Amino acid sequence: MRIDIITLFPELLRSPFEASILKRAIKAKKVVIDFHTLRDYAQNKNKQVDDYPFGGGAGMVMKIEPIDLCIRHLKKERTYEEVIYLTPDGEQLNQSISNNLSTKKNIIILCGHYKGVDQRVRDHLITREISIGDFVLSGGELAAAVLCDSIIRLIPGVLGDESSALTDSYQDGLLAPPIYTRPANYKGWEVPKILTSGNTPEVEKWRESQALKKTKKSRPDLMEDPR
Repeated sequence: MRIDIITLFPELLRSPFEASILKRAIKAKKVVIDFHTLRDYAQNKNKQVDDYPFGGGAGMVMKIEPIDLCIRHLKKERTYEEVIYLTPDGEQLNQSISNNLSTKKNIIILCGHYKGVDQRVRDHLITREISIGDFVLSGGELAAAVLCDSIIRLIPGVLGDESSALTDSYQDGLLAPPIYTRPANYKGWEVPKILTSGNTPEVEKWRESQALKKTKKSRPDLMEDPR
C-alpha cells in the first residue's frame, strides 16, 4: 500500500511514523508513506496557498490551484483508488471504513487548514470526505495520522498476530470484552475464574456475553436497528 499525504506542515506528521507498529510496517515495506508540502506547488513568489473567501467572512481558505497541481502531479505517477479530504463535516470514521481502505493499493490524503478548502476541490478532485469526530482541529495532520494508523494496522503482516485485529472493538459491531493477564490475583483483585479454567468453549461464551453487556452499557447506539 502507498499513502501520499498532502500537507502544509509535514513536520507535524513525521513522528507517528517513526515509532512502534507504523515504523515496523514501513521498514517491512508493507506500506509507503510520502509527504508532499503544498507550498511547493504554489504559483506565486510568496508561496501563498490561501486567500480570502469570496463574499467576505472570517478566516482564510486554501486555494484550489496548488492542490490541483499537486494531485495532478501524483496521478501522473500512479492510479489512486481514493483521494480523501479530512474535514469535520465528512462521514465519521469507523472500523468498516478503515477495513475497506486497508484493501486499497494507493491513497491520497489531503490535510485541510484555515476555514477549509475551496469547494471546487471537494466537488471535482476529492473522492471521499472523512471526519475523525464531531470537533474541529487546527489542521488535518493529526487526523491523517489517526486515519493512517487505523488503516495500516489492518494490512496483512503488519501485526505480529494477524488474528488480533479481528477481535478488536467494532469488528463485529460490539465493543471488545474485558481482558486480563498475569498475575491472576493482585492485591486481592482476581481474574474471573472462567479465564483460568482452560475451558475454551466456555471462555468464548463468557467473552461474547461480556462484549454484549459492555456494548449495551457504553455504546447502546451500536445495537440499534439501522432501519
